[in-house]
Amino acid sequence: MDVLLDLDGTLIDPSAGLIASIQYALDRLGQPVPPAADLVWMIGPPLRASFPKLLGGTHATEAAIAHYREHYCNRGMYDAVVYAGIPEALGRLQAAGCRLIVATAKPHHFARPILEHFALAPRFAAIHGPELDGRLDAKADLLAHIVAEHNLEVGTAVMVGDRAFDVRAANANGIASIGAAWGYGSRAELAAAGATAICAAPDALAPLVLAVAGRGR
Repeated sequence: MDVLLDLDGTLIDPSAGLIASIQYALDRLGQPVPPAADLVWMIGPPLRASFPKLLGGTHATEAAIAHYREHYCNRGMYDAVVYAGIPEALGRLQAAGCRLIVATAKPHHFARPILEHFALAPRFAAIHGPELDGRLDAKADLLAHIVAEHNLEVGTAVMVGDRAFDVRAANANGIASIGAAWGYGSRAELAAAGATAICAAPDALAPLVLAVAGRGR
């Protein structure tokens, strides 16, 4: 069976480096710089969807992304933490015969070196994310691409992610979803989006994935 996993908020906590890069971008644009706690909502969704909300329009989106990436590549990319229990959960899923695939809203240009840095890349059969120019930014489109690329059996596949857009993207592709409650989306957000199940902690992930995938057989 195939298990698709989000990156930020599911495998790693990227908050320190990601938020610092957002603050840097705002400062370079001469915009007010909110405290870190007020920018947590930006963890997860594509930047092209989030920056216009922060800036009050799309006029400076590409400039903001360019400044963000300048800081993120040079300083913020590896300022993250692997959630406790994630390596063990991935190992259990692999031992059960699951094919693991990363499906992240972060461009794969960044996702791959991050996973390599934290020694997680060898766990995955493939690592997928949008292109730097915004192609496949929509998570539903990204999952559709992965389904076609890897000939996924959607009836037994499972998507694991911490935000509503992960769940909705899975639903749009006929894939069961598990909400990662240790990430940045609340239980209420995940339930309202239609998550098949919600997992409280990484150490409970492997058995829940296997149970959810088994329902589709």
